[in-house]
Amino acid sequence: MSGRIEGKIALVVGAAQGIGEAIATRFVEEGAKIVIADVLDEAGQATAKRLGGTYVRTDISDFEAAKEAVAVAVQNYETLDIIVQNAGIYPWTLIENTPPEEWDQVCAVNLKGTFLAARAALPVMKKNRSGRMIFTSSITGPYVTSPGHGHYSATKSGINGFIKAAALEFSGYGITVNGVEPGNILTDGMKAHRSQDFIKSMEDAIPLGRLGTPLDVANAFLFLASDEAAYITGTTIIVDGGQLLPEGNDFRINPEQEVLKDNTNKKIIFG
Repeated sequence: MSGRIEGKIALVVGAAQGIGEAIATRFVEEGAKIVIADVLDEAGQATAKRLGGTYVRTDISDFEAAKEAVAVAVQNYETLDIIVQNAGIYPWTLIENTPPEEWDQVCAVNLKGTFLAARAALPVMKKNRSGRMIFTSSITGPYVTSPGHGHYSATKSGINGFIKAAALEFSGYGITVNGVEPGNILTDGMKAHRSQDFIKSMEDAIPLGRLGTPLDVANAFLFLASDEAAYITGTTIIVDGGQLLPEGNDFRINPEQEVLKDNTNKKIIFG
């Protein structure tokens, strides 16, 4: 622990488990006091208890619930310095089969929830003339996608646009607005619902040779929440192990080899 956010009050939405729990944990390790907001009561209460924080049940798609979460932070700790909106849903449905109701639900949690978290936190941060708003986006939508993720992709692309607009509007109050774009992260949910073959296939597509961990993502959030990022706003950090970099599948080289052959049998000399 180095106390990078010592004494700060942080509200993390969607922090009962997974990436959100890792974010909350890193914040507490670095000196913050935490409020866990989630709809998973048992897991949320357990995480809050483990971290010595406060739990509040929050459906982030509901503005009154978002305002109540901020109110709980202020009531318990007198202010709010950092808000993270990490809650998100990602049902797998092809566009042609997506019911409008499902589209609306994904947009309500992922995209509207981002807007509502910012709206709820703004009055406190505006009064303080400072604050950090950090949102979980994704590489899915802004850069890549896959069949079945039409609504999810649309919301994550929308989050990136909102980050830019909010950063500009809130800059005069000393509030920074940023996001983190995770790639494929090995969460407990992925382990439970994806096969080892599927996980291996994703690992093979990542230059660093492994899936990310919730801690990898949490460290990016910690940086954006800290004073080290005081002059950064309106942008996102990609945390994907280099997944977006290759032009094709044949990208691995052995750095210890001095001579490689390309697919035309011409020698390529390194060094």
